[in-house]
This record gives sequence, C-alpha cells and structure tokens, in this order.
Amino acid sequence: MSLLTACARHARWLLIVALVAGVALPGAAVHVRPWLPELVALMLFLAALRIGPRHALGALGDLRGTAFAVLAGQLVLPLAVLGVAAAAGWLDSPAALAVVLVLAGSPLAGSPNLTMLVGGDPAPALRLLILGTALLPLTVIPVFRLLPALGDPALVTASVLRLLGTIALAAAAAFALRLSLLKAPSDRTLRRIDGLSALTMAVMVLGLMAAVRPALTETPWRLVFWLALALAANLGPQLATALALRRGGAGPARPALSIAAGNRNIALFLVALPPEITDQLLLFIGCYQVPIYMTPFLMGPLHRARR
Repeated sequence: MSLLTACARHARWLLIVALVAGVALPGAAVHVRPWLPELVALMLFLAALRIGPRHALGALGDLRGTAFAVLAGQLVLPLAVLGVAAAAGWLDSPAALAVVLVLAGSPLAGSPNLTMLVGGDPAPALRLLILGTALLPLTVIPVFRLLPALGDPALVTASVLRLLGTIALAAAAAFALRLSLLKAPSDRTLRRIDGLSALTMAVMVLGLMAAVRPALTETPWRLVFWLALALAANLGPQLATALALRRGGAGPARPALSIAAGNRNIALFLVALPPEITDQLLLFIGCYQVPIYMTPFLMGPLHRARR
C-alpha cells in the first residue's frame, strides 16, 4: 500500500521512467503486449472506481455538451483533415493515414487518469470516453469510406463493439463496487487508487514502444519525422482546445476536454486493419506514446495556472 501511495505522489515521474524503459528494454514488450487489452480495461475500471457513478454521469446538460464535443472531435475534425489531405494530394501517404486515424479514434482509455494528473476533474473525461466509444461505430463510417485502403469497415466496427463491451463491463463493475463496499472512500484509499492507475499506465507503455528502439538505432531521421508528427497530432489539438475554451465557459471541464482532444485511442484500429497498413503505423503508435505520457508535464502548468 505504501508503494501505491508513492506511485501516486510521483506519478508524473513514473510515466517518464516508463517511457525510457520502453525504449531501453524492447524485450519487455514480448511479455506486456499480450496483456494490453486487460490493462486498458483495468485503467478504465480504476478511473470509474475513483470517480463514482454519480459524479461520472453528471447532469443532462453535461451529456449534451459531451455529445457535441465527441461529434466535433471524432467526425468533423478528421473529415476536415481528410479534405485538406485530398486537396494537397497526400491522401495516400502513411502520415495522412496516421493523423486521420488518430483524430477518428475515441478518447484514450487513460484520459481520465491523465486529467487527474494535471489536477482536473476526471468525470468529463470519463463521459467523453464512454460516449465517444459508444458513438465510434457511427462516426468512423464516413471517415473510412474516404479511406478505402483500410479494408472492410464492418471488421473495424466489430472491434469497436468489443472495446465498448469491455468499457461497459469495467465501468459497471467499478460503479457496483462504489455503491456497495466503497460508498465513502477515504482520501488514503483514493490516493492508492491513483497510484495503481499510474502504475498500470507505466506498465502499458512497455508493450507499445517495441518499434521505437530499432528505428532509433537503424533509421534515426525516420524516427525524428514520426515523433514530430506524433507530437503535432497529440499536443496540437490539446493546445487548440485549451485556448479555444479559455473564454468559452467550459469551467472545470476544460482540462478534460483538452486532454481528450489530443489523446486518442488509435491502437483499437490495429485489430481490423490489414498487415500492410499496420506495418506503416507501428512506429507512429510508439512515438505517439511520448506526448501521451508527457502530457502531465507539458499541459499540467497550463491547466493548473488556469484553475
């Protein structure tokens, strides 16, 4: 228990250490990668357990605002990028494919945890995660029709439905526990939950960085390109959303909206995509972990200053 408290206290540094370990210990991916779906479910369970059902559901007005944010982020934004890429003749490039897939994805399963690490209210992030995943089978259809190289959209929809079922089961189990055994958790218990969340995220990154080490030693300039693209695809939407909401009256939901805008779940698409497509995305996905795990450091001062 003292270890979990220490992980919560030093969560941001723990994520940085995990990033370094993911590059320095590529062999760890062999052991971690098979457990990635379970780790994603565990992160969602811990976030829902930390928040509780009443805080997560919020008011009806919050749900309307959440639906608007989901449609703007998962449908309007990727379609706009598709239009720009088509006009510039980049529609068939791996870089355009990677950015479009990121923007078409639902918020990252760990976005409520990242929101907590910057001192924000994680409940709006959890609502964005749940509703964004529920609407994903619908929002990806127009995007995927403009990217026929991705294969059969029905296969992707099936994988999204499996993820939605995982999220529903994890959230239901956590809320049931809060309504029975943890009706009024103490501050110490909440800190331990935070520590376990940070530890889970640190373990996950070991299974997502497998392609980075070979690129670092064999094709470093290629790694620089994909890392720069990943930083832009993640931090760009975060900064744009935070600045747009500065005077928009988002209030306590601003950190969650900003973090969810940039931290998307691209990995779920790998289940249904053909190998010739996924081979082009593996290095990008590894590089994409860098801004995800740097978010508490890079975006934390902005959100804490605003608060």
